[in-house]
Amino acid sequence: MKTIRLGLIGTGLMGREIASAVARWCHLEDTGVRPVITALCGRTLPPARVAWFREHFPSLRLVTADHRELAACTDVDAVYCAVPHHLHASIYTDVIRAGKHLLGEKPFGIDQAANTEILGAIAARPGVLVRCSSEFPFFPAAQRILALGEAGAFGRILEVNTGFLHSSDLDPAKPINWKRTRAANGDYGVMGDLGMHACHLPFRLGWTPRNVRAVLSNVITTRPDGRGGTADCDTWDNATLLCEAEDRAGIRFPWTLRTQRIAPGQKNTWYVEVLGTRSSARFSTKNPKRLELLTYSGGEQAWQEIDIGYAPAFRAVSGEIFEFGFPDAMQQMTAAFLYELAHGRPLRPSAGCVTPEETALSHRLFTAALRSHERSTTENV
Repeated sequence: MKTIRLGLIGTGLMGREIASAVARWCHLEDTGVRPVITALCGRTLPPARVAWFREHFPSLRLVTADHRELAACTDVDAVYCAVPHHLHASIYTDVIRAGKHLLGEKPFGIDQAANTEILGAIAARPGVLVRCSSEFPFFPAAQRILALGEAGAFGRILEVNTGFLHSSDLDPAKPINWKRTRAANGDYGVMGDLGMHACHLPFRLGWTPRNVRAVLSNVITTRPDGRGGTADCDTWDNATLLCEAEDRAGIRFPWTLRTQRIAPGQKNTWYVEVLGTRSSARFSTKNPKRLELLTYSGGEQAWQEIDIGYAPAFRAVSGEIFEFGFPDAMQQMTAAFLYELAHGRPLRPSAGCVTPEETALSHRLFTAALRSHERSTTENV
């Protein structure tokens, strides 16, 4: 069993999510690797938050407000980083140049220039493993769809629909935060925040967007600032992208990608639908155990509902009878990163984290989407 000493940069929601995944690592079987949290960094370090980490992770040796100190720490092998987008380029490149392996939150840079800077740092340190976070393709049903795609079971792809929808910003009285400001979140708006989740599965199957027509919406333009006043909410709330995509054989098909923060009735819904000439599949996290499949061989066509159960990439003590949820997906993604770090390869292609090259493709897509919306034209990716 290989032990990997993990440093966390960012003590907010996602930092605590990955810490919780590490705390219950015994839930997994046969990963061949065990993470230990040894360092913590945050721009602000509220005493109660630090006390939470110290209570649950006695292995913690360093607590600092300086990410460079964490990156230089000899008690850290790898880093998970979850910070606002405008900090990605500076922090990610410092971590990589320090020789620390990195699992960083999407979108891997506030814009295409920042993403290019991060990829330049990666190229200069080829021995450092760098991956981007995206949890939802680790749901068992999504893993099954990936396996079908890798096996060519869909036949010729007719259409793909993916998206990530929630209604967290439906209430106009919700106070503003960094994700609702262009300065911290970037021009992409909701695409930068949620887009990689909708891109991960198609990208992994080699489905590449060639052009895009985008419609972006800024629905709520001001929000309470938390101090009795209001602040400009100047990012895109909703985005709908219609892409002409291409598979590895050069065959083109439509791909519709939706990311929305204002989607009535959607608490936190990730979905994928693949329609092919031989078979089709669809899945939504609204029903985490249900995978829908349609196999066509002539005659009647009927969708089959499969109760897929708990069957993730990395086996767990749950067996296959319980429901899978987001904390499980977070743990599976973390296991995928650490497994690749320990073994030099992913468990299998479908069970790998987002690569830097895939983040670069997402930036090309979102940059083209911005041009498309501004010009009301179809733009090449």
